[in-house]
Amino acid sequence: MQKKGNKYGVHRVIEPRGLMTQAARKIDNTMEICSNEILCDVTALNIDSASFTQIYGACKKDLDQTAQAILDIVQERGKMQNPVTGSGGMFIGTVAQIGDDLKGRIDLKEGDKIASLVSLSLTPLKISKIKAIHPEIDRVEVEAQAILFESGLYAKLPDDMSEELALAALDVAGAPAQTARLVQAGNSVLILGGAGKGGMLCCCEAMKRVGPAGRVVALVICQEDAELLKSMHLCHEAIVASATEPMDVLDKALAANGGKEYDLSVCIVNVESCEMASILPVRDGGTVYFFSMATNFAKAALGAEGVGKDITMIIGNGYTKGHAEITLSELRENRQLREYFQKKYI
Repeated sequence: MQKKGNKYGVHRVIEPRGLMTQAARKIDNTMEICSNEILCDVTALNIDSASFTQIYGACKKDLDQTAQAILDIVQERGKMQNPVTGSGGMFIGTVAQIGDDLKGRIDLKEGDKIASLVSLSLTPLKISKIKAIHPEIDRVEVEAQAILFESGLYAKLPDDMSEELALAALDVAGAPAQTARLVQAGNSVLILGGAGKGGMLCCCEAMKRVGPAGRVVALVICQEDAELLKSMHLCHEAIVASATEPMDVLDKALAANGGKEYDLSVCIVNVESCEMASILPVRDGGTVYFFSMATNFAKAALGAEGVGKDITMIIGNGYTKGHAEITLSELRENRQLREYFQKKYI
């Protein structure tokens, strides 16, 4: 008879005791499930962009070293949680076994293909083999198993698009869904990192919601990206600058918005020290949405105080109600965006 575990997975915490699985240094990745857990055969990991960038750079962009670093993290922690960034990613796979207490209570059956919508930083994971690494899209093909807790979120993979395409979009589903919630008609919106997959999806949602009186400006790292976004009608204007240089961003962002500060900025850049570039262009009473896991929230809070900005700052939450459907709908509705994702991320 299967024993029942805590719905949030706390029974799997090894150290320190008393913490949740995301905060714990080490969790139990034994693949024998409790009655309220789901066992999945995993085929691919999408490592969080900030995490993969850090690991890949630390390994001098050597694929073998990167693979070994990932294996070492999972071996040590029982989960894929970068010790530097604290972040993880998500997986796709097939439901292998459903705990007795969950059978008939959830909309899954064994054999269903799913994407996890909870972070790998809290998910018990055991990797038997890394088959390939695709650094340009932060994806790792594996032979592995993972466990979802009773509270775990997932999405069934859709029938009208490939697994790889769905994974690319669902990996950042919280960002466009939260952007959709935050943007109001008539707003001016600045999206930092607009040419990444999350940035493009956020641009798409913002353009749909600002209406004829609103304005969407994307910050990108090169002119080629700026021209790409404008050609796809994902923004009204694109500026080229490094998000690590706040004064340059401020000057260019204000120039692109008729000298006016923004109602909302969205930071979805995968490198450190982009806090002030996100804060400075926003008006008093405006909002900054930090989705990047490279964000230092102490820097953001103290930096906003230091420049006298009375703004609302939101921590990126990978879960927003309806986020999977919102994000997949963008690919269904926007043919150009879907075609680009298919070429870039598959």
